[in-house]
Amino acid sequence: MKKKLNLVHRIASDVRLMFRRPARLQYAALCYRYRKRHDALEVLLITSRDTGRWVIPKGWPMEGRPSYAVAEREAYEEAGVKGKVHKEPIGYYMYQKGLAKGLSVPCKVHVYALEVDDLCKNFPEKGERRLEWVSLTEAAERVAEPGLKTVLANFERDWKALHQAAPAKNARA
Repeated sequence: MKKKLNLVHRIASDVRLMFRRPARLQYAALCYRYRKRHDALEVLLITSRDTGRWVIPKGWPMEGRPSYAVAEREAYEEAGVKGKVHKEPIGYYMYQKGLAKGLSVPCKVHVYALEVDDLCKNFPEKGERRLEWVSLTEAAERVAEPGLKTVLANFERDWKALHQAAPAKNARA
């Protein structure tokens, strides 16, 4: 009897694995700016069109475009920002993408930093979302995805380490 239960359990486990979908891939832009006047690093959050939750611009892969270019394009389309996108991801996070009829799929989002130097008055999704510049601490409080909270915290830590170390190096020269 024990052998039969083990076999049934194994078959059931194999069937579950066969129907489990792999995570879909998306690319996102963590849009940031440094406000010298206030000595503050800020990131841009936008609301999603469907639920109104706070997110960063992201989208699906585009044929013929590298992942960082997709993130850069999504930042323009969804938030109207342009700037210098970093070509290596700063991290990734996972979330459940809600689909029609209550279905959802797991998504893995590769995040690329984008230093904003231009805010466009007109862009494709203008008026469909709210946009706000906030501190990284505030951003981490607003977003729902735990992995995105981690990406934000790591970005702030790494940015401070890089930019606080630079003046010390210059002082020794």
